[in-house]
Amino acid sequence: MTETIREQILAIRDTGLTNMFDLNMVQRLAYDRNYYELVCYIEEHRGEYVHFILTGEAE
Repeated sequence: MTETIREQILAIRDTGLTNMFDLNMVQRLAYDRNYYELVCYIEEHRGEYVHFILTGEAE
């Protein structure tokens, strides 16, 4: 996980607009904010994303 991806995840979380496990909504919010790296990351590394949300640790 890059620092950019981490920052984008935290930015979406900080909006409080969605449950971070609602991956479709997280991707929609990311897309709307031009966080295309995060949209792709969730598609390609779903398990790593969930691990980060659960633990705060990047794999």
